[in-house]
Amino acid sequence: MFKKLYLMLVMAAALACNASPSKPVYKNAGPNDLQPDEQQKVVLGYVTKLITEYNYKKVPLNDSVSAIIYDRYLKKLDENHNYLLASDVKEFDQFKTTIDDDIKAGNLANIFYMFNVFQKRYTEYVNFSVAELNKNFDFTKNETYTYDRDSLPWSASVNDLHNLWAQRVKYDLLNLKLTGKETAANKATLKKRYTSVLSQSNKLSNQDVFQAFMDAFTEAIDPHTNYFNPALAANFNIDMSRSLEGIGASLQIDNEYVTIKGVTAGGPADKSKLVNVDDRIIGVAQGKTGEFQDIVGWRIDNAIALIRGAKGTTVRLQLLAKGSAATSKPRIVELVREKIILKDISAKKEIRTYNSNGKTVKIGVISIPAFYLDFADYKAGNPNYKSTTRDVKLILDTLKRENVDGVVIDLRQNGGGSLIEAIELTGLFIKNGPVVQVRDARDQIEVDKDEDPAIAYSGPLAIMVDRFSASASEIFSGAIQDYGRGLIVGTQTYGKGSVQNAIDLDKVITPTLKDKLMAVTGKGKTVPNGSQNKFGQLNLTVAKFYRISGSSTQHKGVMPDIDFPSIIPMDKYGEDTEPSAMPFDMIAKSDYTAVGSFATVLPQLKKLHDDRMAASTSYKYLLQDIEESKKQANEKSITLNEQKLKEQRDADEKEAFEKNNQRRVALGLPALKKGQVKPKNEDLDFLQKEAGQILTDYLTLENKLTSVKPAGSF
Repeated sequence: MFKKLYLMLVMAAALACNASPSKPVYKNAGPNDLQPDEQQKVVLGYVTKLITEYNYKKVPLNDSVSAIIYDRYLKKLDENHNYLLASDVKEFDQFKTTIDDDIKAGNLANIFYMFNVFQKRYTEYVNFSVAELNKNFDFTKNETYTYDRDSLPWSASVNDLHNLWAQRVKYDLLNLKLTGKETAANKATLKKRYTSVLSQSNKLSNQDVFQAFMDAFTEAIDPHTNYFNPALAANFNIDMSRSLEGIGASLQIDNEYVTIKGVTAGGPADKSKLVNVDDRIIGVAQGKTGEFQDIVGWRIDNAIALIRGAKGTTVRLQLLAKGSAATSKPRIVELVREKIILKDISAKKEIRTYNSNGKTVKIGVISIPAFYLDFADYKAGNPNYKSTTRDVKLILDTLKRENVDGVVIDLRQNGGGSLIEAIELTGLFIKNGPVVQVRDARDQIEVDKDEDPAIAYSGPLAIMVDRFSASASEIFSGAIQDYGRGLIVGTQTYGKGSVQNAIDLDKVITPTLKDKLMAVTGKGKTVPNGSQNKFGQLNLTVAKFYRISGSSTQHKGVMPDIDFPSIIPMDKYGEDTEPSAMPFDMIAKSDYTAVGSFATVLPQLKKLHDDRMAASTSYKYLLQDIEESKKQANEKSITLNEQKLKEQRDADEKEAFEKNNQRRVALGLPALKKGQVKPKNEDLDFLQKEAGQILTDYLTLENKLTSVKPAGSF
């Protein structure tokens, strides 16, 4: 759809973007004195050109935008005002209206200076916390620790911050003390925790600083234009495709060791029978003869970059078994990387049964976590490519064989993904026709259609949405609503109506410049791992979505036919809470014909729902939970008096235990005894159950939606 625009971007960027010489950098501002490199300056130049010239939302880089970027970056450094002094911030204010000029000049010195000062303060206060553990603490005083400080002024002096951190240490100790452990053991635990935190801070690289600043920069322009460094780009594309190329193991850091915490069934690690959970990886080598790199003490993302790689390539690991000494001889395991399908985060089904006037009604529920597509396989013509639509089609075929009476598609927490998938998934439920309209930066409108006349499922349908249903979720649910094909139940959706193109910067930056950068940085000497590009990725907002009815999903989202209370705070999350978000607007309606309307039955369905909720204990508890969450969100401090905190915690624990049992009984589950572990896989999803009940209500009504079912459809 945007092939011509993409080619324009590549050509324009190839002729531009030679970063200007930087101003002199600040030295020794922080313990690690991180500095930008030439590659980051070049990437900044290319990203800036792409954003200022090709972003759908035309925003000039000026002093006004500079101030927004500055505020966002400062917030990313120290959102809770725990580390920086008022004098630090006052000094930084000189950069508030010059960041736009620095961006244009490729100058990152001021940005890195701000970070280095922050890291200096961070190191000071973690070290202060370690020293503070040597003191004695009196937990009988009526002191209060204010933990939520983002609306408070910056601390005026070092002494003020010392007092703040002394309270934080006291709070941490009191938390451990209430578990019943001895003071000496608690202090040892905290010392280890603080030391580990400082160790992780010292592993931050200039890439982390650059990423934080680029987040502030791009989000000041538009919430959904984002730069991803190579590691984040790899993770983004894995999330989009629901697949990766690697060994099939999940990793995490445990006492400076990269440790295997899970093995994917059927993956290379699993099939080898030589890799076990809790094995520690101490070295990684590429190919059959590559040298081992010691990765003890490495950051997890750097280790993952070495271990992942292209399908069919070989990686060798040096492993220490759990419990073996660090001086033990490691075993060496050779693995051939494969494509790993992430089944745990793909579409899933279940069947719920309801009773309607003595008749059993079966409702199939399909939970879709994202609109994923393995674009590489799709583009290559692999008939078995991984995608949301293919997975849902298989599930629908299974549900039809199991004779379900209706289907609920659960899109809660589904933040979107592939536009192709939103269109094709809609096509499973309609004969053919327009699904979404897209207006680009030149005001040209394209109507994307479902061209396939086949219908995978034509029976009763409901779509569940919540505040975190966004983008592709809104395209799909909006189209289903506009066609009158299914009921939308839940809460107002997120309101993301913008289109992003993923631009691989490796394909934009000129080959000659790449060679120069590789020579300067020395990065060309490393062995390619196949899992990451070199320069990162820009997700650039290039267009805006509109429903076939003409309404934008931007800002307002999709409004449900039947409302549920929102567990997610509507005033804190959603496009309408983003200062840089584009406004709502409308265009002309596209040419489509609705298959029906729920207008005649909605009043009855709403009344049945409302009556049921008025009598529902579970609904009453849900409303209580929402009010309790609001109350807790407004709390900013906590007592440091041991007796008072213990009484408060005991009362909270007792209340939570009793409420949990009340909710279990309301759902038809047995109450738990004190200390009893909750059984796995219990059905606690009251709202999903209600969505199925609404569809069951619809099945019992006489004045239903009327539609013509094509021959052979369900």
